[in-house]
Amino acid sequence: MQGEGPSTGRSCCFLRLGGCNLTCSWCDTPYTWDWTGRSESGVAHRPADELHPMTAEEVSARLVAFGTGLVVVSGGEPLNQQSRLLPVVDAVRAAGAEVEIETNGTVAPAPELSAAGVRFNVSPKLAHSGIAAERRLVPETLKAFNAVAGTCFKFVCSRTDDLAEVEQVVRDHALENIWIMPRGQSPEEITDGLRALADPVSARRWNLTGRLHVTLWGNQRGV
Repeated sequence: MQGEGPSTGRSCCFLRLGGCNLTCSWCDTPYTWDWTGRSESGVAHRPADELHPMTAEEVSARLVAFGTGLVVVSGGEPLNQQSRLLPVVDAVRAAGAEVEIETNGTVAPAPELSAAGVRFNVSPKLAHSGIAAERRLVPETLKAFNAVAGTCFKFVCSRTDDLAEVEQVVRDHALENIWIMPRGQSPEEITDGLRALADPVSARRWNLTGRLHVTLWGNQRGV
C-alpha cells in the first residue's frame, strides 16, 4: 500500500532498488546502501543479504503478476539505474499499471523516462539529513523535475522549524506541488508530527501527508 504523498492509500506493488548517491543520517531504508553502519541505525547491512540481481524481464514479469494498478519504484536512489529501469517501466505501463518513482532529486531523469508516463515523487533533503547542500540540492536537476507534469516535491520535516528551510528551497528553485511529511518510524511519531505540522502547512497552502504504512504496521519491511 502506498503510504505517502498524492497516492496515499492506493493498492500498489513496490520495486525497491539498491544503492544510493546520498547518505542521509536518518534514512529509513539504510539496508539498501549502508554497508558500514554510518546511518543512525548503526547497523552494517550485508549486500549479499539485501541485493538480489535480476534481469529487467524477470522484474517486469513479477511486477505484472501482482496485478495492481500502481507500481512504486523506490530505493536507495532508483534513478542511478534508470537505463535498466526503462524497459521495466515500459512493460508495466503496457500492462495497464501506473508508475511512480521515488527519488531524492539529485539525478536528472532521462528524456525517455520522463516521456514514459511516470510520476516523479521528488524528495529533496534538508540540512538535518547531514548532507552538504551542494550534494543534496542540484538546481538544474530540480528544474528538470519541475518541468515534468505531475511531479510532486515531498519534504521530510523533523520539526516545524524545518518549514522555513523548505520555504527557502521552494523559493530558490520555483518548485510547485509541495508536500510535507513528518519524520518518524513509529505510529506515535507520525501522529505527533502531523498534529504539529498541520496548521503551519495549511497556512502555507501546501499539502500534508503521513506515512500510512507506518501508522498501520509500525516500522516493518514488506508492507
